[in-house]
Amino acid sequence: MELLEMVQLLSAVVLLLLAVVFISAHVTATKIPDCYQYEELFFLNTVGKKEAFPNIHSPPVKHLSVVVPSYNEEKRLPSMLDEALKYLENRQMHDPSFTYEVIVVDDGSKDQTSQVALKYTQQFGSEKVRVLTLAKNRGKGGAIRMGVLRSRGKFILMADADGATKFIDLEKVENGLRNLQPWPENMAISCGSRAHLEQDSIAQRSFFRTFLMFGFHFLVWFLCVKGIRDTQCGFKLFTREAALCTFSSLHIDRWAFDVELLYIAQCFRIPIAEVAVNWTEIEGSKLVPFWSWLQMGRDILFIRLRYLTGAWKLEAKGKIS
Repeated sequence: MELLEMVQLLSAVVLLLLAVVFISAHVTATKIPDCYQYEELFFLNTVGKKEAFPNIHSPPVKHLSVVVPSYNEEKRLPSMLDEALKYLENRQMHDPSFTYEVIVVDDGSKDQTSQVALKYTQQFGSEKVRVLTLAKNRGKGGAIRMGVLRSRGKFILMADADGATKFIDLEKVENGLRNLQPWPENMAISCGSRAHLEQDSIAQRSFFRTFLMFGFHFLVWFLCVKGIRDTQCGFKLFTREAALCTFSSLHIDRWAFDVELLYIAQCFRIPIAEVAVNWTEIEGSKLVPFWSWLQMGRDILFIRLRYLTGAWKLEAKGKIS
């Protein structure tokens, strides 16, 4: 009898804890962040005058937009932009129909990130390089969302400021996107992936970090995203319509935004390719292994619960006018 009472008590405690988690997820749910502060609607042209950013609802006028989220990246950004722009310029030289823009999103940096990026505007012109300086730090997901919603490209690429993935691999993710055709409602996503490098990384990591990594992968698979081994690689290519559909519904501003983004895509049945890319770990990462993964684990649980309880709802698919 005592054992039965103990089991009943334990069950009641577990149910109470689950109820608390569900209620907490629902009550603390935030709305989709505002993307339209006045100063953040403008960029500086080559003569230092303000010009208005376009809106993603407008028809594309470039083949490719590259969105680069940057927080305190004055040291790492130049080598990344040098490599990216060399590739993009060379490709345009061989194919004049290939047009592009790079949008560097300064995520409320405390260093000279915007000033460093503006030198590339001076060099290449504001038709090719634009700097979006955020009034406050929003997090990587928030910064990318701000840049994507001001893009002009038929295709939109997320690329990290550290240059961990080289731009020659753009052709791999483009092939991944093409292989998904025909695209329903012109929507498709191609994700760069480091999953093929996992065994080598395990050999260099501590047992604890490996445990956290596998725990994170399990949570992502169990709660949110099926069939994608690496949700966190910062090299993702979207059709314009897929970017509008997914980023219009995105709530998470911090590290787990990729998971919500792909969760939204799978809810809308947007086809997703996962393509192996070369990747090099670059010093200066903003991610703190234990605490960042703990925050991501909480966010992943809350993503699922907030959509499940109706605290978050998927927005209607936006249209390109």
